[in-house]
Amino acid sequence: MPAIISESEIEEAALDILVNDLGYGYRYGPDIAPGMPDQERAGFSDVVLEKRLQDAIATLNPDIPVQARVEALKKVIREESQDLVHSNRSFHNMLVNGVDVEYKKDSGQTTYDKVWLFDFENFDNNDFLAVNQFTVVEDRHERRPDVILFVNGLPLVVIELKKPDNMENFEDNDLLDNAYNQLQTYKKEIPSLFRYNAILAISDGQDARAGTLTSSREWFLSWKTLDGEKIAEFLVPPMEVLLKGMCEPKILLDLTCNFIVFEENHGPISKKLARYHQYHAVNKAVEKTRIAVSAEGDRRCGVVWHTQGSGKSLSMVFYSGKIVQYLNNPTVVVITDRNDLDGQLFENFARCHELLRQTPVQAENRNHLRQLLSVASGGIIFTTIQKFLPGEDEDRFPVLSERSNIVVIADEAHRSQYGFDAKITRKYDGAQIHYGFAKHMRDALPEASFIGFTGTPVELEDRNTPAVFGDYIDIYDIEQAVRDNVTVPIYYESRLSKLEISNEVRETLDSDFYGITEGREDYETEELKSRWSRLEAVVGSKDNLSKLAGDIIDHFENRLEVLEGKGMIVCMSRRMCADLYAEITKLRPDWHDDNDLKGNIKVIITGSATDESRLQPHIRSKTQRLKVRDRMQDPEDPLKIVIVCDMWLTGFDAPALHTMYFIKWLTGHNLMQAIARVNRVFGDKPGGLIVDYVGILYDLKKAMNNYTENGGRGDPASFKEEAIALMREKYEIVKDMFHGFDYQRIFSASPREKLLIVRQGADFILSKGNTDKAMDDEKKRYIKHVAELSKALALSKPHEEVDKINEEVGYFQAVRSILVKIDRSSAKSNREVNSAIKNLVSRSIVTDEIIDIFDAAGLKKPDISLLSEDFLDEVRSLPQKNLAYEVLKKLLNDEIKTRTRKNRIQGKSFAEMLEKSVNKYKNRSIDNVRIIEELIELARKMREADLRGEDLGLTDEELAFYDALAANESAVDVLGDDTLRLMAEELVRLIRQNATIDWTLRKNVQAKMRVSIKRLLKRYGYPPDKQKIATRNILEQAEIVCRDAAVSAD
Repeated sequence: MPAIISESEIEEAALDILVNDLGYGYRYGPDIAPGMPDQERAGFSDVVLEKRLQDAIATLNPDIPVQARVEALKKVIREESQDLVHSNRSFHNMLVNGVDVEYKKDSGQTTYDKVWLFDFENFDNNDFLAVNQFTVVEDRHERRPDVILFVNGLPLVVIELKKPDNMENFEDNDLLDNAYNQLQTYKKEIPSLFRYNAILAISDGQDARAGTLTSSREWFLSWKTLDGEKIAEFLVPPMEVLLKGMCEPKILLDLTCNFIVFEENHGPISKKLARYHQYHAVNKAVEKTRIAVSAEGDRRCGVVWHTQGSGKSLSMVFYSGKIVQYLNNPTVVVITDRNDLDGQLFENFARCHELLRQTPVQAENRNHLRQLLSVASGGIIFTTIQKFLPGEDEDRFPVLSERSNIVVIADEAHRSQYGFDAKITRKYDGAQIHYGFAKHMRDALPEASFIGFTGTPVELEDRNTPAVFGDYIDIYDIEQAVRDNVTVPIYYESRLSKLEISNEVRETLDSDFYGITEGREDYETEELKSRWSRLEAVVGSKDNLSKLAGDIIDHFENRLEVLEGKGMIVCMSRRMCADLYAEITKLRPDWHDDNDLKGNIKVIITGSATDESRLQPHIRSKTQRLKVRDRMQDPEDPLKIVIVCDMWLTGFDAPALHTMYFIKWLTGHNLMQAIARVNRVFGDKPGGLIVDYVGILYDLKKAMNNYTENGGRGDPASFKEEAIALMREKYEIVKDMFHGFDYQRIFSASPREKLLIVRQGADFILSKGNTDKAMDDEKKRYIKHVAELSKALALSKPHEEVDKINEEVGYFQAVRSILVKIDRSSAKSNREVNSAIKNLVSRSIVTDEIIDIFDAAGLKKPDISLLSEDFLDEVRSLPQKNLAYEVLKKLLNDEIKTRTRKNRIQGKSFAEMLEKSVNKYKNRSIDNVRIIEELIELARKMREADLRGEDLGLTDEELAFYDALAANESAVDVLGDDTLRLMAEELVRLIRQNATIDWTLRKNVQAKMRVSIKRLLKRYGYPPDKQKIATRNILEQAEIVCRDAAVSAD
């Protein structure tokens, strides 16, 4: 079926939005290419429109001497690093902070100054230009991105477009995968273009995604809003939303200047771009802050609620970077309520120091905090809320600074200790009044303004948070985060039955536990400590931990069979962590290693030299804990599971983490924060799982109720039964597709028979369609449902129902692997290669080595260029005729594509033969036996065609032009092979001599080439009535060879 929308039409639509809606100028790439009347480049390797940049520099920097402006231009053009990301980072720094120059004034004094490339304040002072078909040549590679957006002559945005094959494929991510892969090829082959890049975008006209130079495919994300207030309506195409939402001139400059960071964290540099919810929330927060800090403001900026895992820490970085610039360089004080959170958040900020334009500092104590606040302005200071606690001899916290240009950012602003309310606690020596830390902060910083960031909602009965910070500024909830692929859903599984505690004891424990409420951690009474100890003693008994160790090992190993990744165990105490480690390594001794850089399991706790001996092996310095953290965050590292008590339950980010085991009660925000450790995106991870051994369900439901009451959409955690129900549904669908075929016999068959039954299963699925299209639809339907079944099973395992169907699903996957391989459009994408979900193909069913369609079909892989007779005989004798047809059709299709890239006439001829045979089969004019014979005959003709060049004494290139001439049979009769051979040789020389880059896009060059070809045809006496067709054939073939010739000549 022909494409309803062509790639050029998608390109035209994008340009229409950019030019007519957003006000960009427009130039056609070939019109401004080297050698053209309106050229804007000296050569095809030049990626900067230098005259535009030169003019912009002169306009924006009128007070800078000409020589200094020239030097700045040279710095921008000159490559500083061979590494693309380092070079891009260096340029980005020049772009947002100005190009450093020095020059002498008339007095002879040396002056150091900045040359600005963009006017970020007044976007109208910049030149915005959209260019399509912009050819770049570098190191013998010629590439032509679809659309490039230039700002002041600098290529800031590269857009790659793909057309859908037909309307059914608008939902097919393969198209976006292809566009993404194309950009990766560009980066390797023409890296100079990407030195200046800020944003990469891909689209098929419907779906559209954006990312950066270092973004993996799953982090190319949609832009969902036009105004930041609501999600764009369905009728507005996503490509239009992305272009208007990101590339509108003012927004593009804002994103470039304030919403890009380069992070370097024990590995390659990562370039990150704000997502739409971060961009709009930060800008709203900056505006609210501007009002709050004004003379009429109440110093309450508001609260940003962005669900856990959606990039809250980075939003705080973007916010800080922007207020530092736009609010007269205030002092920013970032407050957390835990030392480990302070360190984690500080590291995030420190990695982004370039955006912040300063290096953050951690306050070591109250005196250091006072010293840091003594400056007149500026500074980003990190401290814990506990540093605002008055001393034993103080009634109130002393004033640290009365400056009004201080902005306090509170992480997790919902916590009760931020309140004003007084609480009375009983001590042995009498009652004592304690206030929430908000009062102490206000006492210390009476004129400061406060803003809160939280991953969970403010509770309805919480009067303190709004009183301190104000109302919500922006909400980004779980449902939207999952829809946007920013997080994955979380599932809940209860394994309470695995913890053997009598009902009588459990009732006592429940009573003890519910007396321990959130918000009293800092003022624990001896009674509360006693209750917790009783709980910990029962749950952490040796007998219980021994049983739990075995159950966790079985459960986690079952999970790892189907899902690559990592796990975390949360225990009630440090003692329990150490004891559980001992029980687990007793059962799996090879998991243990004394070396922090080795081993499969570690305990993460704090402690000191005075702690008991069994804790000592697990007490690490901060540096040692960071090494273990890096291992846990590395998906390839053999460290698979960590045991924690309090650490790493908030702020810790390990995308491969998919399972958490709770042997500890948590409530409210603490619980919500903890379970979010498993909601990070990692490859095709379908979701995270929390496993409950102690009964956190009541508090989980309570947290869910609070979440929805505050306007949040989407469940913080879904019950595992939902995944199991989906697994049942998909299992029945796939099983029904085999109605009439007995695949169950595979489980008692010999190894040789098993291979045959897998092939027979694939053949059966293919036979269900009575037309070629129906066959293709059935194949795609099967592939889709097995993929969905595999994901649901990965979420459900371990479970007794999974065990029942495990081997059947393995068989379904084995059949799917064959069908995927013979699907002409299913080349393995990066996401498949990096798949987190493992195949369940049991070795008792079929070995993992069946990854090739020829192996899958039971054939020896042929030398495709030879298409040997032995191989064709093997295909003919296959009993699974539908499978044989699909394999042979794919093989020939691929071979024809390869030949067409070298010899257009030959490829076209063979393509027509293949299409004719396939159409006869589609129309059921011939059966599957006859179609196989016709395809085998076509394969023989291809093999014979390979010998023609040798017989004629022509190279492959010369033979291609010979075929273009010989396509007219009367020319062969009149001129004969010898003359046509001479003409072909001369045509190759003529084409190579006249080849120029972009000649196919330039009418004047095409005309010149056409005249030269006609002269040659006339000189040799080519039949006049056939010269027009011959000229067209030659020009089409010339397109194939000209690219290499042009690159060689450049």
